[in-house]
Amino acid sequence: MDPKSQRLRLNDGHFIPVLGFGTYAPEEVPKSEALEATKYAIEVGFRHIDSAYLYQNEEQVGQAIRSKIADGTVKREDIFYTSKLWATFLRPELVRPALEKSLKNLQLDYVDLYIIHFPVALKPGEELLPTDENGKTLFDTVDLCRTWEALEKCKDAGLTKSIGVSNFNHQQLEKILNKPGLKYKPVCNQVECHPPPQPSKLLDFCKSKDIIPVAYSALGSQRVKGWVNLNHPVLLEDPVLHAIAKKHKQTSAVIALRYQLQRGVVVLAKSYNKKRIKENLQVFNFELPPEDMKTIDGLNQNLRYCDFSYAVGHPDYPF
Repeated sequence: MDPKSQRLRLNDGHFIPVLGFGTYAPEEVPKSEALEATKYAIEVGFRHIDSAYLYQNEEQVGQAIRSKIADGTVKREDIFYTSKLWATFLRPELVRPALEKSLKNLQLDYVDLYIIHFPVALKPGEELLPTDENGKTLFDTVDLCRTWEALEKCKDAGLTKSIGVSNFNHQQLEKILNKPGLKYKPVCNQVECHPPPQPSKLLDFCKSKDIIPVAYSALGSQRVKGWVNLNHPVLLEDPVLHAIAKKHKQTSAVIALRYQLQRGVVVLAKSYNKKRIKENLQVFNFELPPEDMKTIDGLNQNLRYCDFSYAVGHPDYPF
């Protein structure tokens, strides 16, 4: 099946492709790789590209998108591009300048989706993770409802088609949904989501409010110190996933992605390896029968790879 035609309708009427290409890579990976990998992902059929100011590669990702438009592979409207508002820009007056900065790096006129990356506000400034002389994170205090109003204005100004959140818990979502004068609901909540299946209560809540869950770290996670708990087992080495993959003649990664799609979750596949980028599109070529879905459901160990440990102790820490 053509991946380009698989989309879900957002609560504001726009459509999001169900499979996205994640562009985050650890610092040691050269930025030029983001350019090459994104170009290749578009060539083989990805239409949903996910990046963020924090990843520091929007210049390269934007260049890749523009080059594929220029050579006729896609039109701008074929691409669904997500950017994220980083935690040092959560003060309402910093929101639009942050989005404009991303647009300038991308050299695009608009993004398709702009989301609050993480609900914990950090001290504004040039540093992405500001700390004091003892290495302690410097927090800020921001009312997320005011931040949300600033995002609504960005949507009204045409700088982004849709707005959403990431890493928000049930209470934080309710706070925005119950905000007096709410103009637009978040269209999505991007959360860590992979087999073993979690956070199912949060996913159910999102779906009940017509907010689409978007899964990151759907294949477990890259082992990035400071962001990820390195003691957790490597997801793609799970024997149960291996057995199901063997049965369907697929990779464990493709099984993990397909599992999310069948749960009604938009899923991001992150890889800079050409072979794997292409393989991940196999997700549209088969279906997992109910017994396989049930087996994967049974893996529940409630693991969280990305614990954002730097943010522990802030009142808005979501986990």
